[in-house]
Amino acid sequence: MSKSRFVYVTYIRTTPEKLWSALTEDAEFMKRYWFGVHCQSQWTAGASWKMVHADGSVSDAGEILEADPPRRLVIRWRHEKRPELKAEGDSLCTMEIERSATAVKLTVTHTIERESSKLIEAVSGGWPKILSNLKSLLETGSVVLQDPYPSAR
Repeated sequence: MSKSRFVYVTYIRTTPEKLWSALTEDAEFMKRYWFGVHCQSQWTAGASWKMVHADGSVSDAGEILEADPPRRLVIRWRHEKRPELKAEGDSLCTMEIERSATAVKLTVTHTIERESSKLIEAVSGGWPKILSNLKSLLETGSVVLQDPYPSAR
């Protein structure tokens, strides 16, 4: 069976430890770059994971498959709100953090075991916005995007 795959690589002027904390431990910081959303988990292998919106609703949930702070995080990820995305089943989101000479390389790979996945199409529009905000917030103290879906002007 073919996979649908989305890969995003960015370099951030920070430390692996600060990046790990921003991705996992600091819910208030996460809300700043993830448009009010934060993820809840114990961040250990086997722990449950969920994406919680400002109104308390859960859009995505799953399980932590691997947690190797501050290097690697693998989440079994299932969308919960849109029926057509939920019907596709579980995907995998892998975050790899590597120290570079003057920055940290973050690679996010999101895959699912199906061709032409609507879930992967959806996350491929969201991850660049979220990760651009994360990079900007870590480097400058402010985000670049306030709204994930701004109206065209």
